[in-house]
Amino acid sequence: MKYAVQLYTLRNDCTNGAEFLAQFKKIKALGFDGVEFAGFHDLPLSEIKTALDAAGLEAVGCHCGIEDFDTPEKAQACVDMAKTLGMDCFGVGGAPHSTPEEIRHLQDVYRMANAVGEPQGVRFYYHNHSEEFKITIDGKTAEDLIGETAYLEIDPYWSHYAGEDNAALIRRLQDRIVHLHIKDGLDGHPLALGEGDCDVPAVLAAAKEIDLAWVILENDEPNPDGFADITRSMAFFKANA
Repeated sequence: MKYAVQLYTLRNDCTNGAEFLAQFKKIKALGFDGVEFAGFHDLPLSEIKTALDAAGLEAVGCHCGIEDFDTPEKAQACVDMAKTLGMDCFGVGGAPHSTPEEIRHLQDVYRMANAVGEPQGVRFYYHNHSEEFKITIDGKTAEDLIGETAYLEIDPYWSHYAGEDNAALIRRLQDRIVHLHIKDGLDGHPLALGEGDCDVPAVLAAAKEIDLAWVILENDEPNPDGFADITRSMAFFKANA
């Protein structure tokens, strides 16, 4: 199992494209193997790929908006982006899902996008927060309904916050999971690993049990800054791997 970092965690640690690319070698030096994107600082993807290769990092995914792949043409453009960066997944960090109509829209978009992407080796995924487990329609949670056509990037802190048993959840949904988006937290506020009440060791054990390739670290609210935060979390990984 490899570890990546969602670059949104480091969004305040760089102010321009050059600083963005310079982060890659620092990330590798901490012991991470890959990154997940949340924007590209208007840089050419070929330049980003060159910097990743130079740092020894892999691209494992990208967060965008659902509107970025809601037509076959847009989905193909995302597939092309994924191939340029060398990744096999492309997804969103969340999308409207509070009504049956919104969920049907997500199902339709993911059905279409995966019909475009899967034959080319690219899967489109959905990242949960806590609400997807609290909304139930016809006896199914929003997470289950979305996962009927989307691949899933389970965030086990938000599922924990929603009252889910993460180990059981990961086992149940393993055929649809492409990544785990791991963080810790208290009372709905994200924290570095080991600083909250999420059972992170059990999550990591379940990830190994299903032979998951990647676990992606994220903290929406890094403290005191992104690199200090992910340094503490990497120490937790090393102590609990």
